[in-house]
Amino acid sequence: MGILNVTPDSFSDGAKYNQFDKALAHAEYMLAEGADIIDIGGESTRPGAAEVAVAEEIERVVPLIERVKSLGARVSVDTSKPEVMLAAADAGVDMINDVRALQSPGALAAAAACQLPVCLMHMQGQPRTMQANPQYADVVEEVRHFLIERIHACEKAGIASRLLSIDPGFGFGKTLTHNIALLNHLSAFSQLGVPVLAGMSRKSMLGQITGREVHDRMPASLAVALMAMQQGAKIIRVHDVAETADVRKVFIACRKEQ
Repeated sequence: MGILNVTPDSFSDGAKYNQFDKALAHAEYMLAEGADIIDIGGESTRPGAAEVAVAEEIERVVPLIERVKSLGARVSVDTSKPEVMLAAADAGVDMINDVRALQSPGALAAAAACQLPVCLMHMQGQPRTMQANPQYADVVEEVRHFLIERIHACEKAGIASRLLSIDPGFGFGKTLTHNIALLNHLSAFSQLGVPVLAGMSRKSMLGQITGREVHDRMPASLAVALMAMQQGAKIIRVHDVAETADVRKVFIACRKEQ
């Protein structure tokens, strides 16, 4: 899954692709590099991020979804707003990727109406404050329990489990210790019967470990991508598509020889 943020304030590529032509060119570039899904987001969810109005978010993502779909690509929309979900569905989007796990008012009903695949992510708190002081008694068990509850909520609302995937939400209301625990026990999420998405590309957890700035974190991003694959993650959400695709090819080839 290649990341395409059409926002002025995303942590890694803020303002880099918030013009339509540049965003489209980057989508084409990631597809050529081997992306299976282009994940388009019109609102930053970095720590401290400000909220974006519904109309503005729709204006940012819908034309791009339509254009990227015309390339024959699979597209997901990174949003928590039910209005954006519905507009994206009308534009032909293939998947909803929600950092709030369909907890926003109306989101569950909107996703059920769309009948599209949905990724449910765990986040403690809200983007503006989530990294202030995140605390857990047992981060793996608490995140796992939350995601089980959201799977059940979706099924109750009429969204079949075959449409669902889950994301433990690395960096979303977690300290470095929490993130490492989740990565080391990612297989516990793979056992829940739905695909696991892992999104650690260039995140601050890697900066804390390596001391490197955002755009120097590709090697660390590849390391954690491989670790996630080894523990059963089926979707890897990344900035560096070609390099991660090579890691995946080597991983799959070696698995076949076992």
